[in-house]
Amino acid sequence: MGLKRKNMLLPRTNIEQKLSKLRAKEFDPSTWKDQVYTILRKEEECQNRILQNVATSSQRTVTIFDFDQLETQKIYHLDQIKKICIDYRLRFLDTRYFKGKLPASAITAIKELEDKHQTDLKGFKIIAPSKLFKLENADDPLLFAPMGNDYYYLIHKWGNDLHPLRKGMMWFFKSFENLVFLTFLVSLLLTFMVPNGLFSKYSDTSTFIMIFLFMFKSVAALVLFYGFALGKNFNTAIWNSKYFNA
Repeated sequence: MGLKRKNMLLPRTNIEQKLSKLRAKEFDPSTWKDQVYTILRKEEECQNRILQNVATSSQRTVTIFDFDQLETQKIYHLDQIKKICIDYRLRFLDTRYFKGKLPASAITAIKELEDKHQTDLKGFKIIAPSKLFKLENADDPLLFAPMGNDYYYLIHKWGNDLHPLRKGMMWFFKSFENLVFLTFLVSLLLTFMVPNGLFSKYSDTSTFIMIFLFMFKSVAALVLFYGFALGKNFNTAIWNSKYFNA
C-alpha cells in the first residue's frame, strides 16, 4: 500500500520533455531551425550534384581515389566487364544513357564513397540489360566509377539477380556461328516433329534430309528477317554500343 502511494506522488515521465531538454543541451534552441535547414539544404545540393553527374557522365573522366580506402574485391578491369557483358548479353554504358531510376541506396553509396575518398565522383558507367537503357526495369544494374587505365570501381548494385539460365540462353547470340548452331538445332527438332508420310509415302534418309533442308531455310529466313527488321546484333557488337536498336 505504501509503495502504491509513493508511486502516485512521483510525476509520470514525459518523453517529449526529456527529448526537448536533451536537444537544448546539445544545440542552441534559438538557431536550431536554421541549423536543420542548412543541413537539409546541403544534403539536397549534394544529391542534386550527384544526379547531375550521373546524367552527364563521360568516359573521358577519371576519378582520383584514395587507394588505402579501396576494397580490392570491387576493382574490375574492362576486359573482365566485357566478357561478362558478352556472356550475358548486357551493356556497359555511360549512365546518361540509362533510363531506369537510380535508387536512393545508390545515391547513398556514392555519398559515402565521396566522403571516404574526399572527392567528387564523375564519369559513371553502368552494367545492365539492353532494355534498361530504353525503359525502366529492375534486373541487376551495377554502377561503376572509372579509375583510369581501363579499371573501374564498383559503387553499388541493386535490383534483382539475372535469371540462372540467362548465360545459356544468350550463348546462341554471342556470334554468327552460335546463331547458325541454334538454327540447326531448331530445324532438326522441327524435322523430327513432322509426321511420317506427310510429304512422302516412304520415310527414308533422303526424305528426312530434304525436310531438314526445307526447315533450315525457313528458320534461317525467320531469323534473318527478325534480325534485320529489329536491327539486332550479336553480343560481341552491342556490349558497349550506345545505339538502342543494336
